[in-house]
Amino acid sequence: MKIRAAVLEEFGQPLAVREVDLAEPRAGEVLVRLHACGVCHTDLYTASGADPTGYAPCVLGHEGAGVVERVGDGVTLVQPGDHVVTLFAPECGRCVHCRDGRTNRCTAIRDQQNAGYLPDGTTRLSLDGEPLRHFMGTSTFAEYTVMPEIALAKIDKAAPLEGASIFACGLSTGLGAAIYTAGVEQGATVAVFGCGLVGLGAVAGARIQGASRIVAIDLADVRLQSAKHHGATDLLRIVADAPGGGEARPGADGVLETSDAVAWIKAQTDGFGADYTFEATGNVAVMGQAVEAAREAWGLATMIGVAGKGETLDIVPRLLITGRRVTGSSFGGVKGRTQVPKLVDRWLAGDVDVPSLLSHEITLDQVNHGFDLMHHQDGIRSIIRY
Repeated sequence: MKIRAAVLEEFGQPLAVREVDLAEPRAGEVLVRLHACGVCHTDLYTASGADPTGYAPCVLGHEGAGVVERVGDGVTLVQPGDHVVTLFAPECGRCVHCRDGRTNRCTAIRDQQNAGYLPDGTTRLSLDGEPLRHFMGTSTFAEYTVMPEIALAKIDKAAPLEGASIFACGLSTGLGAAIYTAGVEQGATVAVFGCGLVGLGAVAGARIQGASRIVAIDLADVRLQSAKHHGATDLLRIVADAPGGGEARPGADGVLETSDAVAWIKAQTDGFGADYTFEATGNVAVMGQAVEAAREAWGLATMIGVAGKGETLDIVPRLLITGRRVTGSSFGGVKGRTQVPKLVDRWLAGDVDVPSLLSHEITLDQVNHGFDLMHHQDGIRSIIRY
């Protein structure tokens, strides 16, 4: 079938919206008609060429939601008419990782998926007779996509698909980091560095878990106010000429300003630091701050952001010897097929205000504008409507 899709033809260049060919699903695969897709930083990161695992040409996009149209032979997990969220982190339910509650890192199709192929080592996408690779096994910057059944989460049809799309990556990643990876405890003190969609998810997740104090740290006013809406108790804006040394001043809007978030967090916690910290910027310097701001003796610093090619995180060993722990979180530790539907149910139950996170609605032809909005930190999440 002929579909329209946004193609990454060359790193560092705008995506090209082209008419491409999409083949029918094979055994174990599903054809999904996409209704909405979020424009995520990971798409921009790959398009820029900064991702060391990136490849081109391919159809980008991974934060999608839609309706199952057709299924291939042997498919049992979904059927036509089901509403689904696409999963770059599949869940086969059988591999050693899927059977272990400690991780969501399914191994079933990882090698082919990382190379841009479906499980049988081929693609269903082509342009002018030449194959196009599938980005993260999803390729949701398109009107339709073909995916393995184990990479789809069936959700309640009551959930609007525009909002459901951000559970495919950003929102689930943040919520899961707090709920599943870190396991924030009731009464805990939490600090979240970076309040884009992932960081806001971590704020909301910490609130859901019963944290008593949630410090949101960012540069942008709109993101800090959104953090307050989602449960942050303290807002901290980083300003170069603001006081340091544990001090802060109120800005014109009343938000506290400091040049040293780590010192301020320690000053607020008797010099020890926050019980849980989350880094959601991808900036390795900020990652270091999240480690330093974690509480001596038992603080847990969770790294959610994706750093650039060749970057490393330097940690002073004494920070670890004195009890701090550091962990990473891929897709928030969420097991996609079984736990994404539960997170969507939390939205339907009123635990998360999803519509407030959908800041711009754009068309597929405006996908590069979506990247521009993200680059300028304009809003929280742009959603492509098909």
